[in-house]
Amino acid sequence: MQLTPTMRSSRGWRLRANLSPVQLATGMRIEHVADDFRSMTVALQPRWYRASTAAHSGAALYAMVDPHFVLMAQRALGPDFLVWDKAGSIEVWAPVRGRVWARLELQDEDLRHMLQMTEAGDKHLHLFSADVRDGEGMKIARVEKMIYVRRKGCVT
Repeated sequence: MQLTPTMRSSRGWRLRANLSPVQLATGMRIEHVADDFRSMTVALQPRWYRASTAAHSGAALYAMVDPHFVLMAQRALGPDFLVWDKAGSIEVWAPVRGRVWARLELQDEDLRHMLQMTEAGDKHLHLFSADVRDGEGMKIARVEKMIYVRRKGCVT
């Protein structure tokens, strides 16, 4: 996929992503993206048509976080790397009805580790985790994402 100038900037990418039909229909929203794409805040706000007594499903909480670690790693590592989604899981600790959010971070340590492990052309499976919090900041779930990373042109 060719990146348009609007998609290259974090602000333009966030605005464009928030206008996608999935984001609009589900109430998912990307609230903040750092200029270097190494941190972002995502949220899920129930829509008016949802039953007021229905708690968020684990699937909705997971979907809120799902694609973003791959995107962050792709942006940080650059075009010389393949970055794919490998696996993921969620552990839900408490039901919640209102707005929920998660802060996703790609730390310097994560980036150094991925570069070091793929230096010789080997693949690397990297595990990220993010806590999902309710409107008061209480942890209600943890999402874990494993991504596959390797340098392009290397077969392992």
